[in-house]
Amino acid sequence: MKLLQVFTLLLMIGLVTSCKKSPAGEEAKVGDAAEVETTQGNQRFNLDAGNSLIMWTGSKIGGQHTGTLKVTKGMINVEDGKVVGGKFAIDMTSINCTDLEGQTKADLEGHLKSADFFDVASHPRSVFEITKVTQLVNDPNASHLVYGNLTLTDVTKEIGFKAQIDITDNSITVSTPDFTINRTDFGVTYGSDKFFDNLKDKAISDEIGLSIKLRAS
Repeated sequence: MKLLQVFTLLLMIGLVTSCKKSPAGEEAKVGDAAEVETTQGNQRFNLDAGNSLIMWTGSKIGGQHTGTLKVTKGMINVEDGKVVGGKFAIDMTSINCTDLEGQTKADLEGHLKSADFFDVASHPRSVFEITKVTQLVNDPNASHLVYGNLTLTDVTKEIGFKAQIDITDNSITVSTPDFTINRTDFGVTYGSDKFFDNLKDKAISDEIGLSIKLRAS
């Protein structure tokens, strides 16, 4: 093979690899659903839905899309200044794409809501329930590791991710650095080259990028 042909082949491989780059963020720890502790704590903070939001990123060969999901209701339980439990609901019918407009935006949102992806007609709500929270030391991006059971479509898995948790007498805020989950762990396999052959430039990354902002009072 001539030098020019070799260079061209390497360039093409590099372009495909770079286009398939997963969303930014540390991969969440994922395992089987865990037992939820029943500790109620001595303080209960109710979720402020108007100041709580989930941001998402999905990528494919050739680009990526970003969007939001609404958190509708929930609570966080605190015992002696430490989070000991909590639960919140995610409105899957609120899937919103923030980088597109018009019909292209509507088409993508409709596809994500369809049975190809999150089948919101059958599963309009996802739920995250805290199983445990551990403190981090000397981490500039987060104060805690949060573990909880995420129910997405009809699959429940425990996931673990970093979060900055700030508690006052009257409120609690939770914000996460970017992290990722693998959608195929929850049975969402459309466009995954792990499950379908010969997708070529139609392959969609298995990783979904997430960041979460919650406020409760």
